[in-house]
Amino acid sequence: MIVRPAAKGDAAAIWSIIEPVIRAGETLTLDRDMSEADAFAYWFGADKEVFVAEADGVVLGTYYLRANQTGGGAHVCNAGYVTGARAVGRGVARAMCLHSMDRAKARGFRAMQYNFVVSSNERAVRLWQSLGFEIVGRLPGAFDHPALGFVDALVMVRPL
Repeated sequence: MIVRPAAKGDAAAIWSIIEPVIRAGETLTLDRDMSEADAFAYWFGADKEVFVAEADGVVLGTYYLRANQTGGGAHVCNAGYVTGARAVGRGVARAMCLHSMDRAKARGFRAMQYNFVVSSNERAVRLWQSLGFEIVGRLPGAFDHPALGFVDALVMVRPL
């Protein structure tokens, strides 16, 4: 598996990965009815670097990296990851996270912060913790999960 910068030719593959996650509404804080154009405007925003993970020429996941804040908080980055449904459990998210930490260090960031990890996304919480992220905050009932109702969101951080 390699992780590389996303290219224009990856658009269809990226949409096939992020659309089902957006529509499910279980992990991302995006409008479930968001159009493809709006999703791409968000995912490929001017403040973000976008990458894909691929194996044998097939895109398995995507992530973006950006500064979490500006000014005095610009030394802390943020990232968002989505793994394709067919690739879950194959180490794609781990590979993307490790890549993002290396890329963040190369860009001079001193820490990585996840602002809103849905607590019911237990697989992600365990993965981030296994990679050194700590839960530093809990936002009670902050996420309206389509099946579970209001669940907590976690703030997680790791020095780089």
